[in-house]
Amino acid sequence: MSNRLSGVYLITDTSRQQRFSHRELAEQAQRAGVPVVQYRNKETGGRRALADIRGIADSLAGTGTSLIVNDRADYVLAGKADGVHLGQDDLPIKTARSLLGEARIIGGSSSTVEEARLVEQQGADYVALGHIFESQTKKKDYPPRGLEMLREVCSALSIPVVAIGGITLDNAPEVIGAGADMIAVSSAICMARDPYQKARAFMGLF
Repeated sequence: MSNRLSGVYLITDTSRQQRFSHRELAEQAQRAGVPVVQYRNKETGGRRALADIRGIADSLAGTGTSLIVNDRADYVLAGKADGVHLGQDDLPIKTARSLLGEARIIGGSSSTVEEARLVEQQGADYVALGHIFESQTKKKDYPPRGLEMLREVCSALSIPVVAIGGITLDNAPEVIGAGADMIAVSSAICMARDPYQKARAFMGLF
């Protein structure tokens, strides 16, 4: 398993906080040793999003921190990002792979063991399972998946598993103990008084 797919997976946010830009959050995470940063911005148009992605990619180049773009494989290519994360209703993983090639990272979302297995079978580099706990960042219309399903998914798959949803410093050790290779965090870092220090605290759990 690649070292860059182990540890903290930061999802940047500028909707619930406006003190830091996506780039500033990514830079603080990188300094804290976070291996993966995902750019997720549903509120911004294409030009602004692409400018954000290019800026973050330039900032992270050569640091060992990978930049993942949510949903958009075309932004990955145009913005020189390291990979894409795809939901169940997004571009098929096989299609994304044909566009992006083998060198870039492709991840896929899942909410069941069956979906997780399918994401792996389709050729993803990692699978995200969630939501593990209740989350204020992204509301879902189904109940939390919990640690038992996380254990089942981790046992069933051979690719890295990213746990997402409601993860805090308090419950993260349980999530890691259940087998998660990475913990996806957004609000707990982005909304912290000092995102750099909070990211360091999360990284200290691994």
